[in-house]
Amino acid sequence: MYLADYHTHSRISPDGKFTMAQMAQAALDKGFQEICFTDHVEPINWGETTLCPLPYNWEPLRREFAAAQAEMGDQITMRLGIELDAMFDIDHTMKVLQGAPEFDFVIGSVHMLSREKMGGLDLYFFQPENEEQAHAGIRDYLDQVRQFAQWDGPYNVLGHLTLPLRYLNELRGFHLTFDAYEKEVEEIFRSLIERGRGIELNTNRGNDPLPGEKWLKMYRRLGGEIITLGSDAHDTANIGCAIRERQELLKQCGFEKFCTFEKMKPIWHKL
Repeated sequence: MYLADYHTHSRISPDGKFTMAQMAQAALDKGFQEICFTDHVEPINWGETTLCPLPYNWEPLRREFAAAQAEMGDQITMRLGIELDAMFDIDHTMKVLQGAPEFDFVIGSVHMLSREKMGGLDLYFFQPENEEQAHAGIRDYLDQVRQFAQWDGPYNVLGHLTLPLRYLNELRGFHLTFDAYEKEVEEIFRSLIERGRGIELNTNRGNDPLPGEKWLKMYRRLGGEIITLGSDAHDTANIGCAIRERQELLKQCGFEKFCTFEKMKPIWHKL
């Protein structure tokens, strides 16, 4: 079994804690052959809705990755990626990416609700009073994701498709699903597949996977093949969490292989 964690956050992310070298060592200690660092890059200042200044400062990311390479050597394959949230302002995002390092892999994610209807609220802070409001947020989120899936920007996979459920169910006490949104999810998958993009199976640090079995089967039925696995670890303890189990889930959903990436090109691994 080839083990690779393709969604991790080092201290370069505002919500990360550990160096890339520490994250890589944790992956190595857990028997992993590969890790990809996917620190947050967004067109806005962290925790705000104001656009970040330009030019974007890529030097901390470059230095951190170089230091990890120097410390870890060839003990484990390390790839440089980012988690990109562009929907808040695509034009500004493209300016942010000017002067960026050469990436191996980019996750395209939506973390915020729309500016027009929801004021650009981060999903983490979305606190609906009832299921009606919660579903309004889910619909708004899916509309943002639909636009992302139709964007021909520089990303490889769509991240954690059912992300609102992480916060609504795990933190807010709801028991919601995406079952009412089959049409919307299918449209998103078709757009991704037509553009040669994939999805990630986010292991959600051992909680319910994002997306779950129903949607993985739909993606595969529609012809989707490109898929990565990532823990979304923000610390060394969660590196690689549930990756082995979710490889088995992919098999049950009809997949025979999964992807890692080098220089934005997929490398296939048998499940």
